[in-house]
Amino acid sequence: MPAPEVHHLFHAPIADHSFSADRSTLAVARDNNVELYHRSGNAFKLQDELRGHDKTITGVDIAPRSGRIVTCSQDRNAYVWEPSQNGEWKPTLVLLRINRAATGVRWCPNETKFAVGSGARIIAVCYFEEENDWWVSKHIKKPIRSTVTSVAWHPNSVLLAAGSTDGHARVFSSFVKGIDERPEPCVWGERLPFNTVCGEYLNPTAGWVHDVAFSPSGDALAFCSHDSSVTIVYPSGPEQPPQAVISIATQLLPFASLLWSSETEVVAAGYDCGVYRLSGDANGWQLTGSLEEKKERPGMPEQREESALNMFRSMDLKGRSGGAAMDDTKLKTVHQNSINTVRAFQESGGQIRKISTGGVDGRVVVWDV
Repeated sequence: MPAPEVHHLFHAPIADHSFSADRSTLAVARDNNVELYHRSGNAFKLQDELRGHDKTITGVDIAPRSGRIVTCSQDRNAYVWEPSQNGEWKPTLVLLRINRAATGVRWCPNETKFAVGSGARIIAVCYFEEENDWWVSKHIKKPIRSTVTSVAWHPNSVLLAAGSTDGHARVFSSFVKGIDERPEPCVWGERLPFNTVCGEYLNPTAGWVHDVAFSPSGDALAFCSHDSSVTIVYPSGPEQPPQAVISIATQLLPFASLLWSSETEVVAAGYDCGVYRLSGDANGWQLTGSLEEKKERPGMPEQREESALNMFRSMDLKGRSGGAAMDDTKLKTVHQNSINTVRAFQESGGQIRKISTGGVDGRVVVWDV
């Protein structure tokens, strides 16, 4: 497997990141601003900055076809940024009507709506109202009982999954009359008026749900929780108990983000600083390994004598043990701190071939799956 492509952009946390459809533009949420990087050769160079929020930005997403950028922040606002003829980005304020911080945002696949999770126990489903020439929102409230940590869209652009700190992952209908076409019946439901709860799944230990994701077909749901588990749900039909609910417990630190690379494989990353692969089907799932080879310290026997000499020299000169050659602050993983988001980077033939990860260490890394 080729080595991952590492872009160390700055020494600050990356809350969220998103690539344009042609992968030439990278939007990165850094503090109160979104920085836009443009690919120059093998590197990304800072090209522009989107300023408008006055608190930490928690989500950014680039619409693949239109190129519009949506951002949300702890200042309880969201903006849709559109490129103007003079090259500037023009922001439009979205009427979210929430009284707590926004926690994340995602465009739906057909780009007519986007969903914003919040600390107000509300999901704001936003769409453009032609008559008044502004972005308005409808609220999904019940039965959410705590902060919405993540949102994810079904391929039909009507169903919406959400994870929450009340330990539940839920699937809702976000059907907006006049905006959406009536969806085809599926395993999640047939008649889907707005705010219909199509599925509600509790984490076995009631741990926070960090992220949710639909499979490429939309017929399965995955979510990761703060008890270091990943749960896969296979629904059987409307108002029927699910065909299978499989929880995979791991010995790793919790995952913060996950993504389906195919119908039988999920890629997850988080506080363990590594990217891991899980695979299976309705009969069972398992953790199959890491995307990166753990780098063991090479030639340990040959180094022992030298490292002992370095240790005594270091104790003599600096008053501490550990030679200069041993850098115990550097992790063996590519990311040097926890990973916040996993995003699709390149798809072909209905499968994701490459993914990108953004972390607290200020790195964006592109991986072959």
